[in-house]
Amino acid sequence: MKNIVTIGGGTGSFTLLSGLKKYPVNISAIVSMADDGGSTGRLRDELGVLPPGDIRQCLVALSNSSDTLRELMNYRFENGGLEGHNFGNILLSALEKIKGNFSLGVKEATHILGVKGEVIPVSEEDMNLYIKLNSDKILIGEKQLDHNREVRKYGIKKVSLKPRAKANKEALRAIKKADMIIIGPGDHYGSIVSNLLVDGISRAIRNSGAKVVYNCNLTNKKGQTEKFDLDKYVEEMNGFLGKKRIDYVIFPFNKPSSVLEEKYQKREGRNSIVFFDESNKLRRSYKVVLADVLRRNAIGKNKNDKIADTRSFIRHDSNKLAKVLMDILELENKKLIKKII
Repeated sequence: MKNIVTIGGGTGSFTLLSGLKKYPVNISAIVSMADDGGSTGRLRDELGVLPPGDIRQCLVALSNSSDTLRELMNYRFENGGLEGHNFGNILLSALEKIKGNFSLGVKEATHILGVKGEVIPVSEEDMNLYIKLNSDKILIGEKQLDHNREVRKYGIKKVSLKPRAKANKEALRAIKKADMIIIGPGDHYGSIVSNLLVDGISRAIRNSGAKVVYNCNLTNKKGQTEKFDLDKYVEEMNGFLGKKRIDYVIFPFNKPSSVLEEKYQKREGRNSIVFFDESNKLRRSYKVVLADVLRRNAIGKNKNDKIADTRSFIRHDSNKLAKVLMDILELENKKLIKKII
């Protein structure tokens, strides 16, 4: 059975893993530990635990447990002292305290939820995302990306982790064994780059013999990835990897509905939909796979989700994305792929 490693976090990884788990492959999901917003941020501050939110989403995506248990893991309290908190986040924080280690707590949760594969924190060390703006001001915390107006006003010059964090040995082991490494989709700096900044992760990917696939984001964020096109995203990815390591890039050949596009542009500006210039004569070191991977309808908004307004409602389709990835893995039966450039 082939070994697949995913790198990301948040709703992007949830979407990806929900589709991948339906195939006969070994899945190792490496997950960002930089989250400090919403329920996760409150638990970090109040209990001194590692961030559970992105890990929870990946566990639920890969779970083969009952619908009720999956709903329970995603349940958000609507009032009282727990208002806005997620039950699954509280459970993971409690398991960390019981087991004395976050990774051991996550492993216990995989048994409780009947998870297919493994979910691996990218690091077992506490970390914070440092964001240097074009104004040279430093902002601390991943939550600043979507909640600080100065990010949108000045834009980002550089991101880093402080303190520096070492990669989880389990993550390095999974990358070494991988037949395919899938990066994204997900928030560019908060969910993806934050993984690549962890000491040892980028080097392990560079040295891996696996196919490396990048699921290019569908939308841009003002002040963060404003005006990025597909080639700019890949340039950024390879830059953080330290080598032209991306082999394939998946991108939809179709567009979101005009209603969704207009809605998103009102929030993020004119250049909010990622563009790919198929006619560009740029000599690429990677192949662009144009395929039907776009979700047709918008994502419903959870009124109890305190950061719902920061999430994208233009997303990949779980099943279609997974099918294309399996086609790339086997390089055959490309039913959803329009063409490879």
